[in-house]
Amino acid sequence: MVIAVTGASGQLGQALKKVTQNHPKHEFHFFNSAQLDITQKASIEKAWKKIHPHFCINAAAYTAVDKAESEPELAYQVNADGVKNLAQICQQYQTVLIHISTDFVFDGQSDKPYPETHSTQPQGVYGASKLAGEQAISSICERYFIVRTSWLYSQFGHNFLKTMLRLAAEKPEVRVVNDQIGSPTHALDLAKALLKIISKPSANYGIYHYSNQGATSWFGFAQKIFEVYHLTTPLYPIPSSAYPTPAQRPAFSVMDTTKIKTEFQVEIPKWENALLKYKT
Repeated sequence: MVIAVTGASGQLGQALKKVTQNHPKHEFHFFNSAQLDITQKASIEKAWKKIHPHFCINAAAYTAVDKAESEPELAYQVNADGVKNLAQICQQYQTVLIHISTDFVFDGQSDKPYPETHSTQPQGVYGASKLAGEQAISSICERYFIVRTSWLYSQFGHNFLKTMLRLAAEKPEVRVVNDQIGSPTHALDLAKALLKIISKPSANYGIYHYSNQGATSWFGFAQKIFEVYHLTTPLYPIPSSAYPTPAQRPAFSVMDTTKIKTEFQVEIPKWENALLKYKT
């Protein structure tokens, strides 16, 4: 099986590199943005002509949620136009596209986990650009899996875990919002789930949700990080109103993961267990 991975230098791309070491039977090709730019269709086609991938995991994305509000053209260029290019090439070469999307496609007003069928209503540029990418795929590709995830973190790249570790070392105290609820998801667990999709062929194409089990606030997540890493810096909860950001965050973004567990027999760890398991 030949598998192309875009966005290789990002958090998920690096997690996939680590996880794929346990899958020697597959031939993986990792591309960073310099090697394969999804905003340039010719760049994708050049790679596909060379390797003819059976699957493509698209981990390339514009993920700067706040900057997207002032850089909408760039966000759409990558998350919508680039994804459209990739979808067209995948359809042309009959490559199964596995695309990573986000909880930000929802409005955050629910009080129970979002199923894949729930109506989308992004509240900012980032979420809207990611939804546009989803729509491009579903209109172009016959064979695709869109996997929405949330609150991604790991030892790779920039993320909430690393921010907490840095702030605890640099600041006399740390304040974290306590009124946004979601499911922290370790990138290594998501990477394993994506490889499960590849290793267990299914014709039930469409949208799936994957996040670690359970839910908490950002403050609750921070509390657990402080506990696991034995951090002693004072930690305080604050409302979102005390920490205004350019982009509006969903107040509730917990997703229902029943579909992916049922279809691919994926065992999803609790978020607290994942944090402890992968402690660096």
